[in-house]
Amino acid sequence: MSARADPAAPAQAPAALRFRLLNEHQRGFPLVDAPYAAVAQRLEVSEEAVLAVLARCLADGTIARVGAVIAPHSVGVSTLAALRVREDDLERVAALVSARREVSHNYARDGDPNLWFVLNAADPATLGQAMDEIERAAASGPVLNFPLLEEYRIDLGFDMRGPAQASEQPAWRRAPCPLPLTLAERALLGALESGLALTRHPYRELAAQAGMTGEQVVDTLRDWVQAGVIRRLGVIVRHREMGYRANAMAVWDVPDGQVGAFGRALAACPGVTLCYRRERSLPDWPFNLYCMVHGREPGAVRSTLAGNARACALEGFPARVLFGRTRFKQQGARYFPEMQHARPHA
Repeated sequence: MSARADPAAPAQAPAALRFRLLNEHQRGFPLVDAPYAAVAQRLEVSEEAVLAVLARCLADGTIARVGAVIAPHSVGVSTLAALRVREDDLERVAALVSARREVSHNYARDGDPNLWFVLNAADPATLGQAMDEIERAAASGPVLNFPLLEEYRIDLGFDMRGPAQASEQPAWRRAPCPLPLTLAERALLGALESGLALTRHPYRELAAQAGMTGEQVVDTLRDWVQAGVIRRLGVIVRHREMGYRANAMAVWDVPDGQVGAFGRALAACPGVTLCYRRERSLPDWPFNLYCMVHGREPGAVRSTLAGNARACALEGFPARVLFGRTRFKQQGARYFPEMQHARPHA
């Protein structure tokens, strides 16, 4: 039996409903014509109550969107980059970096370099052009580029029941790199990048923007999930707004022949939310193994990192810990922003 609509949905949803909605629906979002009604049925509430809670969470910044996390390099290219910026020039440079449509994340971190950002684009040429233009405009020295080489734990969401910990995810298949897309599929991805509308039939709205039918959109998204193009589909929470205000990026210089074993061991440790291998940028940056740990306060993050380094026998390798200071930008990747308002012929 489907959940009945409740025209008198409460203005303030119970905390338990908000918790379950955010914690249990970060992945596996229903690929049906009325997905919010399907979520409501699982939670034994009305569709209106679900939409109301999500609207409030979106308005107060608790969630970034309801949408997809795209696997790196599955439909375009992306990289992590950094700049060494004078403290008295940080606001200016951070603003011009954040203004770039290719930039999805932009953070100031302790240490050197101190400004770190993620870029995404449809192809390597566009990505390279964006980095060149940032370097010229920033006038802060070269942009250091750290392409992803191997992932061990990425974009798994947060389990909100305890200390910040990536939620479990079933194994996925690697997608073609990159997946060839039709014009309609590019338009669909461009529309999806901003998230699903908080309406009864959000996939129909995506279909209208992409020049597809609702059934075609659902089938395409299901194919992308199964192929590994979409890493997860669901509620995208913001960790700082959930109380996890301390985060650190720890890096190690590990021999290339051993980094995979160390990375897989580190990814399985408590508290690790992201773990991957990236290309070095010699001679400026010799580190190739990265992990992220989030916590409610810095001491807990330091303790988690120290314990994990001991458990994985990483203490003998050169390392750095860079705590996050300021979040200048955080949004979903925009691979095809020019397609967001395009509608190809069906």
